[in-house]
Amino acid sequence: MTTDDPSAGTELPGANLERMNANLARVEELTERLVSAVSRKRRIDPNLQGPGHELYMKAAAAYVSEVLHNPSKLIEHQVAYWGKALKHYVEAQQALARGTLQAPPDETPHDARFSNPLWKTHPYFNFVKQQYLMNAEAIGRAVDDIEGLDPVDAKRLKYFTRQIVDLFSPSNFLGTNPEALARAVETEGQSLVDGLENLVRDIEANEGEVLVSLADKNAFQVGANLGTAPGKVVFRNRLMELIQYTPDTDEVHATPLIIFPPWINKFYVLDLTPQKSMIRWLVGQGYTVFVVSWVNPDASYAEVGLDDYVQEGYLAAIGEAKALTGEDKVNVAGYCIAGTTLALTLALMRKRGDNSVRSATFFTTLTDFSDQGEVGVFLDDDFVDGIEREVTEKGYLDSFFMSRTFSYLRSNDLIYRPAIRSYMMGEAPPAFDLLFWNSDSTNLPAKMVIEYLRGLCQQDRFARDGFEICGESVRLSDVRVPVCAVACETDHIAAWASSYEGVRQMGARSRLFILSQSGHIAGIVNPPGRRKYGHYVSDAPMAGLDAEDWRATTTFHEGSWWPRWDDWLKRRSGRKVPARDPGKGLCDAPGIYVTGEKDI
Repeated sequence: MTTDDPSAGTELPGANLERMNANLARVEELTERLVSAVSRKRRIDPNLQGPGHELYMKAAAAYVSEVLHNPSKLIEHQVAYWGKALKHYVEAQQALARGTLQAPPDETPHDARFSNPLWKTHPYFNFVKQQYLMNAEAIGRAVDDIEGLDPVDAKRLKYFTRQIVDLFSPSNFLGTNPEALARAVETEGQSLVDGLENLVRDIEANEGEVLVSLADKNAFQVGANLGTAPGKVVFRNRLMELIQYTPDTDEVHATPLIIFPPWINKFYVLDLTPQKSMIRWLVGQGYTVFVVSWVNPDASYAEVGLDDYVQEGYLAAIGEAKALTGEDKVNVAGYCIAGTTLALTLALMRKRGDNSVRSATFFTTLTDFSDQGEVGVFLDDDFVDGIEREVTEKGYLDSFFMSRTFSYLRSNDLIYRPAIRSYMMGEAPPAFDLLFWNSDSTNLPAKMVIEYLRGLCQQDRFARDGFEICGESVRLSDVRVPVCAVACETDHIAAWASSYEGVRQMGARSRLFILSQSGHIAGIVNPPGRRKYGHYVSDAPMAGLDAEDWRATTTFHEGSWWPRWDDWLKRRSGRKVPARDPGKGLCDAPGIYVTGEKDI
């Protein structure tokens, strides 16, 4: 291709100057907005910002004691670290002396943070990366080898040390991130201006806090392209709306199914796009499906506790579903914290002689908290005391705190990598339905939060000496209905082995435990058509096997666990009857609680 225009393919100096001046003006404007947004930063209890000083004092005391009693271990650590660092430096210097601008040998393991080829080939970036990984290894080894700490303290120390080490990754800083620097050069600094705009927008949206946007908030609208399964809100009280979905078959199983989603997030995780919707799939299998949509509480809900969720949520939904369908029994399912509270409800119903539930399914549910998994690092008194002070003052726990906590359980994936793409590369957040839902979190009532954290998570009373609910003391062994439980292999919120242990202690004679591949959400929202993640099951009785022994008896199956659950559920769902239309209802699904509307 040729042209007679000698300036083709280049920009005139005036155009460059005009662009630079425009960017400088934007930077000045954004800086003013940034200062203004940061000045409005909320006051946060120090105990909600990190572990208490006691943990570090214990760690320091244990380290000093070990140095005094076993100095050879310290020398061994230091000599090994010095040897690696010095060897690496000498290799780099020798390469420079030979005039070969190439990286020295790199035997470091694969790390997704350093996937750009320049981390391996460019001598400067490779040197920085290798030194960082050596430092991280030395710190990790030193922490791992500290003796004399309580196992809980040791676990927390390792976790928070890892957080600090991950924070200082060279990939997180512009001057040592080759991909971000290259993008800045390619775009003549436009990416940095766009990144600053993204940063300011996020800080403004979160009261002065940096909470990176994970998804394009303008790409989705609940009721328009998410949560679109047809149905009607057939009941509403101050805590929940009950949605009955329009049938998709001429006949349905007689026994209806009620799903209780967690109230930490919103119910439409089970009704994302039509291709991912568990609700649509269940309706297509011939079930009458009811789903609870919880209200997003404010300070007026301060005195709402677990008793209220059981009475006005679970028992109310069960009663309404029975009345609307004319059946005397229902099947129920609970997800995460809603599964925990479902187990409490089932134990309470047994104490009261209420046989309204035919079977129960639990998705990624903890009922035994003796091993709290990764999230346990945030369940010590330092954090819980801070939460108690926060909710006592505000009347509720702001969704910000739960979102941030869960993000830090996977900080590289949910904080640093998105921040790099957004703030240093200047990219817009992706249009990803699951991440959009993840950011659409809810508040929690003050009383309920403390009851859950103290009585269940910390004191583990449901699995130990009994938990008080609605005037009754209930235990895991009081759950006697047939149970199907689904846990997820890499779940960082509800560890599968802990979930298994809770189900093992239930009093049900019929128990099916399914271990799905992937994590807390992707392992559950795994429709059959995608064949992305498989699952494990076993015919071995749970009673005599701990989690690892049970795992050794399992058989792996390709594809989703949904059809396996369908086989289990339909045997407990009765005869076929004519499909039930929800009628006019109070309003169309997905209702008003999920969108935050005040009226219809």
